[in-house]
Amino acid sequence: MATYNASNASVLVFTFKEGLLSRVAHDLQLSVRDFTIELDESSFAVQAAVDPASLRVVCCMKRGVEAPGTLSAGDKQKVIEYTNKDVLHPRQHRTIGFRSTSVHKAGDGFVVDGILSLHGVHKAISTRVTRAGGGYTTSFDINQPDYGIEPFSAMFGAMKVKPVVRVKVTVPAS
Repeated sequence: MATYNASNASVLVFTFKEGLLSRVAHDLQLSVRDFTIELDESSFAVQAAVDPASLRVVCCMKRGVEAPGTLSAGDKQKVIEYTNKDVLHPRQHRTIGFRSTSVHKAGDGFVVDGILSLHGVHKAISTRVTRAGGGYTTSFDINQPDYGIEPFSAMFGAMKVKPVVRVKVTVPAS
């Protein structure tokens, strides 16, 4: 059994702005600080647990490129406070979970099918895992309303986060 966490792997979340005032808002890269991914190396079964309260803002993104220094530490903290209070509700939904239902080889990587448990809702997802450098990476989109999550919105909807967020998971090759 291989176990991964923030000391040897990464889970990133990307949010995207929209709305009338989107030009003054920011796309964001957030990181998850507390997670565990377990991989059964004989069956390739995957199980993951993420603490939604452990999200932290890494930086703004401009045209898909990191733009560090754009947000102050205070602004980053406000984003997390809004995310916890108005979006993820980590006091009620303490864990985001994933359990694979099948894993099969596909080219130089794998396709992993499973159940994502988020905000009290359990839905089937499928993602392609590819070899990247010294590890494996997958990216998949989550449509927040599918999980009963209302995306962040301010100023009567003039500034808001798009319903779809992207999650990127990277683990080292074993």
